[in-house]
Amino acid sequence: MKNEYIEQFKQRNLRACQLKQLAILEAIDGLCRRHSIDYWLDGGTLLGAVRHGGFIPWDDDIDIAMRLEDMKRFADAARRELPDGLFLQTQQTEQEVETHITKVRDLNSFYVEAGDNFAASYQKGLYVDIFPFVDYPTAAPSFVKRVTLGISKSYSILHKAHHYSLRSAAEFFWFGAKYCVSKLVWAAANALCSHDTYIGNITINNGYGIMHRRDSVFPTGEIVFEGKRFLAPANPDAYLRDLYRNYMEIPPVEKRKVHSVFLMPELIGNEGCREG
Repeated sequence: MKNEYIEQFKQRNLRACQLKQLAILEAIDGLCRRHSIDYWLDGGTLLGAVRHGGFIPWDDDIDIAMRLEDMKRFADAARRELPDGLFLQTQQTEQEVETHITKVRDLNSFYVEAGDNFAASYQKGLYVDIFPFVDYPTAAPSFVKRVTLGISKSYSILHKAHHYSLRSAAEFFWFGAKYCVSKLVWAAANALCSHDTYIGNITINNGYGIMHRRDSVFPTGEIVFEGKRFLAPANPDAYLRDLYRNYMEIPPVEKRKVHSVFLMPELIGNEGCREG
């Protein structure tokens, strides 16, 4: 049953959450510029910048992308320089995290996603997602889509929680074999094809098989998002068409949904930090 009180609570707090996420993005942007680390707005955040000049009105997260080889430099700098209250979340900083997406979390907030595991103690504050991008083989888009779907779907099923049953055993063997075969095919494509044309998210994050021409991403430019300038792909139009096709079309009302199950912009206010 849908709880209208929770829905109203999310709507009332959405803008405050967006502004807190914007502050996280500003901290990331400042760190990247100081260390000459390239990043760019990605996904719904780039779409919001182009179509709305800021957040998509019903969006409750921020997406950016970065080359995988730049991630280590970013992580090293982030551990030293992120402002108090922000936390770099990776599989190295919190071993219970299952996703391969780096996040910068705000510790003084709360954000519940459908897949969150409350038996695990990893941080669950508001965040900015940082997707790791790698060079892709110059292969037919249909081939790339088929293979990356096989890798990402198999990986997801193999790493989700299972109960002992005949079905889970069958899934283990079927998707285990599919994952191995898909990885071998992808390795062969990487060995046989050039890598000077396309770039995309790492395969386990790329179930849709989306890849972008490198010249639509680099050299990165700037775009205005919520009145501030951030790094963006060189050709936002081409990048967004890869993702959404007709991206300027506003979705119907029933699809304008906040992603989170629950969100709270602040756990402890300033008054909660006073002594006495």
